[in-house]
Amino acid sequence: MARVCKICGKGRSTGMKVSHANNKTKRSWRANLKTVRGNFDGSVKRQLVCTDCIHSGRVQKVA
Repeated sequence: MARVCKICGKGRSTGMKVSHANNKTKRSWRANLKTVRGNFDGSVKRQLVCTDCIHSGRVQKVA
């Protein structure tokens, strides 16, 4: 799974799409990930981070 948050590990989640006739088919939701330039492990890198981690301040952004 390539699209995973670097900090919290949030990735794709799965479930069912349910029609009006109650037919069920598999579907997936992708995490809301953004590429952020920040301080990761003591060096400046670009990483995929979810918006929850960005808003909560778990990412130290670098200009």
